[in-house]
Amino acid sequence: MLAMRTLGKTGITVSPLCFGGNVFGWTADEAQSFRLLDRFVDAGFNFIDTADIYSSWVPGHQGGESETILGKWLKQVGNREKVVIATKVGKPMGEGKSGLKSHYIQQAVDASLQRLQTDYIDLYYTHEDDPSTPLEETLQALSDLVKTGKVRSLGASNYTGTRLTQAMDAAKKLGVAGFEVLQPGYNLYDREEYERDLLPVVQAHGLAVAPFYALAAGFLTGKYRTQADAEKSVRGARVVETYLNPRGLLILQKLDEVADRYVATPGQVAIAWLLSQPGIVAPIASATTDKQLDELLFAARLKLDKDALHELTMVSAPADSQ
Repeated sequence: MLAMRTLGKTGITVSPLCFGGNVFGWTADEAQSFRLLDRFVDAGFNFIDTADIYSSWVPGHQGGESETILGKWLKQVGNREKVVIATKVGKPMGEGKSGLKSHYIQQAVDASLQRLQTDYIDLYYTHEDDPSTPLEETLQALSDLVKTGKVRSLGASNYTGTRLTQAMDAAKKLGVAGFEVLQPGYNLYDREEYERDLLPVVQAHGLAVAPFYALAAGFLTGKYRTQADAEKSVRGARVVETYLNPRGLLILQKLDEVADRYVATPGQVAIAWLLSQPGIVAPIASATTDKQLDELLFAARLKLDKDALHELTMVSAPADSQ
């Protein structure tokens, strides 16, 4: 039986793994996206993450493709109340559509609701900070969405610890709904920013955390081990350039050792480590094949002992903490 988790103060119950919808309409076409979503839900999982901007980076796309596919799937299967949908606002959508001003948030949420073919969003993130807009304006607009029932709970992504603290303080001062969930980049390799800058804020305010890049863009699966491996995917060159270094190779070596002990894969161990960290409720990870998805689903059930967790934590410690 899958152990579900409560998403912080939202009271929403979610699976310990969130399906990353950035692949819908990009590396997974509509039919494959439907199959993956069916498989995900049939296995007892319910948390799905997307954004209005997905997948605007694909030639010929404008953004909204992921939400559109997810909306078609929701309508086809008729299980809206059984899944938890997270989407985001703020990244550039073209034609001046970006940022976190009140009027744009109202416009963007209605567009997302239409694409998702639903009348509410479970978790609505600000996709990135907007220093040009007063935090009070953004928070008031978001709170209004909660009051009207268009949104159940609010989250923030890509904020610094300082700005996140300011946002939490501003919401309290205004007496409006504030952020309850944080979506930062965080994984076994990319630890320093979250642990140094964001974790203290998470703990001070009781935020739930659903990190993206749970597998460091695939590096922690062990898929990229040499320069030649850069050709293995559309993002392989960037992954190799970012992570293929002495520290990255040490982390892969330790992942291999622990994976052998547990008859698991390096990626499964990396997610299991992440799930044991303070504040982490549901890492976000993507899959484009049934095999990849099945590996992720197993990872959410994998429990590492204290020795394995300690070994992984020590070998992956950021340079300035070693």
